[in-house]
Amino acid sequence: MTYEIIVQLKAEVLDPEGRAIQETLARLGFGALKSVNVAKRYSIELDAKAPQADELVQRIAREYLANPVSETFQVRKL
Repeated sequence: MTYEIIVQLKAEVLDPEGRAIQETLARLGFGALKSVNVAKRYSIELDAKAPQADELVQRIAREYLANPVSETFQVRKL
């Protein structure tokens, strides 16, 4: 089983990397952009027989991949 975990900054947290990308794209003529947000994508593959795989991936994301103070995460089974 393969899972995708997307970790990104909360809406109220400044994203300087996203802002820099937005400004660069605006200078290149893409002025219609309102914002750019940067996220991390993790792909995790588990043994098909792993017990409670969904809960395990949620725990990995919550405890080890995302900082609960400044980030949110989404888990999706691929």
